[in-house]
Amino acid sequence: MRIVSAEVHQVELPLVFPFETSFGREETKVCLLIALTAGDGRRGWGEVPAGAAPLYNEETVGTAWHVLEEFILPRLFEQDVPHPRAFPPIVASLRRHHMAKAGVEAALWDLHCQADGISLSTALGGTRGAVAAGVSLGIEPSVERLLNRIREFLARGYQRIKIKIKPGWDADVVAEVRRAFGDIRLQVDANSAYTLDQADVFRRMDGFDLLLIEQPLAEDDIIDHAALQAQLRTPICLDESIVTPDDARKAIALGSCRVINIKAARMSGLTAGVATHDLARRAGVPVWCGGLLETGIGRAANIALASLPNFTLPADLSASDRYFHEDIIDPPVRLNADGTVTVPTAPGLGFRVLEDRIDRDTVKRATYRR
Repeated sequence: MRIVSAEVHQVELPLVFPFETSFGREETKVCLLIALTAGDGRRGWGEVPAGAAPLYNEETVGTAWHVLEEFILPRLFEQDVPHPRAFPPIVASLRRHHMAKAGVEAALWDLHCQADGISLSTALGGTRGAVAAGVSLGIEPSVERLLNRIREFLARGYQRIKIKIKPGWDADVVAEVRRAFGDIRLQVDANSAYTLDQADVFRRMDGFDLLLIEQPLAEDDIIDHAALQAQLRTPICLDESIVTPDDARKAIALGSCRVINIKAARMSGLTAGVATHDLARRAGVPVWCGGLLETGIGRAANIALASLPNFTLPADLSASDRYFHEDIIDPPVRLNADGTVTVPTAPGLGFRVLEDRIDRDTVKRATYRR
């Protein structure tokens, strides 16, 4: 592929309701969208789901834009890219900045699949026609408010509930959820809010039959997680700690986790996401697809990735209306009656990108040419 131009859009979409985690509260989705134009005129889209502040990881929309403009796009323009898997080596010497890289690689995958007339799921090795969907719920002002949210999303048909926790909003809250809803599929996500000294919180949670406890300790740790996992029956799932397939290999070898959350954007792209899936499958470790409040463009890529065979736990692939009043794809992502999301079969992302809505929600844009 010969890429002749790239558009970068910074978009802001209001969320249906605020989303709070242990590291902050979001009321508006801020991200970068990238459109790459190939020599034959085709356009491919990718998303950089970095936030306004460096809270989930070190990246922000500002740092991602800088790195795209100064380093990643110039390298992309210097040479043709025969296949999306050829892109990671082009930017491998640029340290980290995984989300910025992932956004460009996703657009390349979209272009590649359009050219070959195949869906992204097929190109990645997907085997499912539908993906089990779970919903992620933030920290609420009260337990009663959280219980009402859970009740609402169970009624919609979601197969799994994930709740965010932080010190002071953890075991007692989980106990209330279990009392209210019995044996629903339930998991918690700490987003690195605890230390090993607080292991008693998770030993208490061991009695709640959770699917998993996600990223309880530091975002760059696999040593203390191994010590904590040895104390628990409940599987620990690593998220922020796994930014390369090699991180996954080391964590599995150390016994730091029994489940891995794969977010392609966190790991520099779909190529690394597939490689991590394959490594975990060989090791007998299940994986699932997490989310970063993506727009429909990023969500489309996640759906395709989650169709691979070792994604055996429900994904954070909520319907578009879970987050946005109007998404930027057509049709929007919808939840099926059985609690699944259909994997598109059309070439590329499988959805039509609504560029007029992107233009409406864009607060900053630039075009770069070869």
